[in-house]
Amino acid sequence: MLYSMARQAVSEKDMAIGMRLVYNYMTGGVALTALVAYLLYTINGGAFLAQIATSGLMWVFLIAQLGIVLGMGFGMHKLQPAVALSLFAGYAVLNGFTLAPILLVYTGASIVNAFLVTTAMFAGMSFVGYTTKKSLSGLSTFFTMALIGLIAASVINIFMNSDAMSTAISFIAIPLFAGLTAYDTQRLKEFFMVEGADEANRARVAISGALSLYINFIAMFIHLLKFIGVARSE
Repeated sequence: MLYSMARQAVSEKDMAIGMRLVYNYMTGGVALTALVAYLLYTINGGAFLAQIATSGLMWVFLIAQLGIVLGMGFGMHKLQPAVALSLFAGYAVLNGFTLAPILLVYTGASIVNAFLVTTAMFAGMSFVGYTTKKSLSGLSTFFTMALIGLIAASVINIFMNSDAMSTAISFIAIPLFAGLTAYDTQRLKEFFMVEGADEANRARVAISGALSLYINFIAMFIHLLKFIGVARSE
């Protein structure tokens, strides 16, 4: 009995350490993205950013981000924690380049409002995932299929350029990534409870988990901005 209680205490300690790492890395990634985007916006009154936004470099940044995500996803177990963290930081920097053009499109106040709403939604859904006793593992297939469908619709809309389809995509994406936030939080918590004692492995999973939550947060922010953002021309 005493051994079981002691083991439970150790597991909860490992879990707390792991989750703290996840949130610290994720918060750092969001802050790094925001800093890069803001610095780009301040260069030459936004003219430099406008040049980047209309150049082929944006595709290079997007492809590089996709490469990092795939590389971390398939090779995370082989990466040293320092390398994985560097890749995550690189992804956050590149995302700063790809997100910076929104500063030219929307007013600063509406961007801040969207960010605050996203933060509240993210915190709420992550809390749900952290505290709920109900297993969310059964939703894995649903989330996978929904993500595939969302990506396919987004790619199609690049060529269609339909405002109605873009609105529909955002309408689906917001609750989808909110649900993924709860799902990923519970998945990470359960992993750290069982296997969080290995420091190197814990660090790898924390970085991988931070990337997942970071992507959820950014996706919610972008799609919320489409609904509540105020264009600078208005």
